[in-house]
Amino acid sequence: MNINEQIQDIIREKISDAQVTVKNRGAGHFGLIVTTQEFAGKNTLAKHKLVLGAIAPLMLGASAPVHAIDSLETMLPTAS
Repeated sequence: MNINEQIQDIIREKISDAQVTVKNRGAGHFGLIVTTQEFAGKNTLAKHKLVLGAIAPLMLGASAPVHAIDSLETMLPTAS
């Protein structure tokens, strides 16, 4: 499993309905777009804490595969 899939899976473990797009920018830097109904009623800080808290294990230690999240977009699903 590559690091993009690991990031997607670990976020989905914490936020079951999440749709996750990972943009690997190289050297451990990533951009994320996360869409979930769980963001309803939460402010930006709470949304970011939810996502970053989920991937925290991938950011621990000197040899962690994730060095930085350069951009994080958090969105609510659109009604179909």
